[in-house]
Amino acid sequence: MSSPLIVLVGPMGVGKSTVGRLLAERLGAGYRDTDDDIVAAQGRTIAEIFVDEGEAAFRALEKEAVTRAVAEHDGVLALGGGAVLDAGTRALLAGRRVVYLSMDVEEAVRRTGLNTARPLLAVNPRKQWRELMEARRHLYEEVATAVVPTDGRTPEEVTRAVLDALELKEA
Repeated sequence: MSSPLIVLVGPMGVGKSTVGRLLAERLGAGYRDTDDDIVAAQGRTIAEIFVDEGEAAFRALEKEAVTRAVAEHDGVLALGGGAVLDAGTRALLAGRRVVYLSMDVEEAVRRTGLNTARPLLAVNPRKQWRELMEARRHLYEEVATAVVPTDGRTPEEVTRAVLDALELKEA
């Protein structure tokens, strides 16, 4: 059975894609992002799926994408910000190397506040981000092997912190 080397979870804009690519490069492994898988399979953006079909339809697609990626991918895997909402996904992550990349609200607004491609943060980003994190933080922590704060850190610094937290050596 294939199993991802590292699974990255955390809120939108925390840097899962950027750090994931850096980790894959440093470890000599492949990189995969379940949001990218969904966009490729659907032929449209996540924002378009949300608008056209709603969040429930997107979450069903996300669950399928995560299940497939965990089964197929043996490198670094980044999950969408809401993937941990599904109990089946959380169960699937049990016993795996999962890193929760965290950030505070000010950092989140700085990174995502003006990004219109984020359908869940379209109106009042600070308030919505806080509400999302109230609903999700304990779920990220539940699945995490390690928590790595990203606030005020460069992607390279976060990558080094992830490798240190998991005691992994670069390839």
